Amino acid sequence: MDSDGEICYDEFNEQLDFGYEFYGNVIEKPEAAEYPYEVLSTEEIVEHMVDTIKKVNTVVRLPATTTRILLNHFKWDTETLVEKFYDEDQEKLFAEARVVSPFKKQPVINITCSLQNLTTKSNSDEEEECGVCFMTLPTDEMSGLECGHRFCTNCWREYFQTKIMGEGQGQKIPCAAHDCEILVDDATIMRLVEDPKVKLKYQHLITNSFVVCNRLLKWCRTADCNHAIKVQYVESKPVTCKCNNTFCFSCGEDWHDPITCDLLRKWIKKCNDDSETSNWFAANTKECINCKTKIEKNGGCNRIVCSNQNCKMEFCWACLKSWKLHGYGGYCNEYDEVNGKKSREISKADLQRYLFYCERYTNHMQSLKFEKKLYEKLKKKKEETPENNMSWMDVQFLTTATDVLCSCRQTLIYTYVFAFYLKKNNQSQIFNDNHSDLERATETLSGFLERDITGEDVRDIKLKVLDKYQYCESRRKVLSDFVKEGFEKELWEFID
Repeated sequence: MDSDGEICYDEFNEQLDFGYEFYGNVIEKPEAAEYPYEVLSTEEIVEHMVDTIKKVNTVVRLPATTTRILLNHFKWDTETLVEKFYDEDQEKLFAEARVVSPFKKQPVINITCSLQNLTTKSNSDEEEECGVCFMTLPTDEMSGLECGHRFCTNCWREYFQTKIMGEGQGQKIPCAAHDCEILVDDATIMRLVEDPKVKLKYQHLITNSFVVCNRLLKWCRTADCNHAIKVQYVESKPVTCKCNNTFCFSCGEDWHDPITCDLLRKWIKKCNDDSETSNWFAANTKECINCKTKIEKNGGCNRIVCSNQNCKMEFCWACLKSWKLHGYGGYCNEYDEVNGKKSREISKADLQRYLFYCERYTNHMQSLKFEKKLYEKLKKKKEETPENNMSWMDVQFLTTATDVLCSCRQTLIYTYVFAFYLKKNNQSQIFNDNHSDLERATETLSGFLERDITGEDVRDIKLKVLDKYQYCESRRKVLSDFVKEGFEKELWEFID
């Protein structure tokens, strides 16, 4: 970035001129790994976007800005774009992407051509009437798009400022003409906009949209981090940004070994739902007694007809029994002691079970935050080593032990999610035994480090810490591998 914070762009094709210049940064290729990926800076992201457009343009040979809009339409899937471009109706493709076909020029349209304006234009071709402010201005103060709609430069600038700064639109800014869906190209926006802040915001919106739409790119979620991860294929694997944030590329959440993205997504949704939203649903909605569709009562009558077209079950809102079981008028004023008690007991048991696992999930997450602070204590301890006649190696084992402790905490966080959904069987008992063993060992290691890390001579605790963190790491690997093996062999059964 330059001194004003503006992203630098290549001089590739004046039609795609965002005002960027490149500094010649080279994206370093990672060494061969199980899941290869690259960490890109903002400048490298832009370079990658331009390279993608260049590559596609060698095949489709379209104006650069048209190619970018088409790529964005297909979420930057280059193969799909090339396939659609040559195998299907091109005019239909351009219409769906909301661009004017470069093979078919449109006539210039003055959308507010009054009779007086037509007379004026017939006498002089040097003035036009703006369709927004209705001022008659010299032709060189008017600008238009390929769709033929023309407005004065000031009206375009105000329109772009509203869209970019007010509405946060970048990739899909439509023509200012009413009912025209054609998208404004980048060259027009960068040519007409003068305010540096608006230009900078537009550049950022274009770059952000490129990353968000591209399935092979994902922003790091750390606050104030402007790096993105680029992969060759999407998989649920850990990636680490330059800010040391490690997350799952597939779902974007913190790395959640050993559970799947779907299971974690289900858990997060449940945690979010079991708040004000779930309370509202409990008070205002009920499930169809036949197909379980959620139904909201919007009238006074208790006779409910399921909204599911394939069900149409009729039941009573009050007692949740088939309407056919009621007398005329649907009376059900006698409390069912047995079923009512059973329902309350089931609901209470379900809630207690959820709270049990949620509490332990939260506790391990909180412990992880506290234990990450041990690194600060270790830093201070290493600075004191010369004064205590200890070498750097004498305290380095504590860093390794803390790494293992945090790794074990991370695993325990997500194995509690796994345990919540797991149905009981022979394999689940083995999981529980391994889970319990890891948890006990982790708490012991945590106790050693929390209490003894500030001691005068860490050499006194070296052997017991070494023994414990090696045991913890081995048990963590056993538990993690066992869960993964169960997924691969389809040994696990989960509750809904």
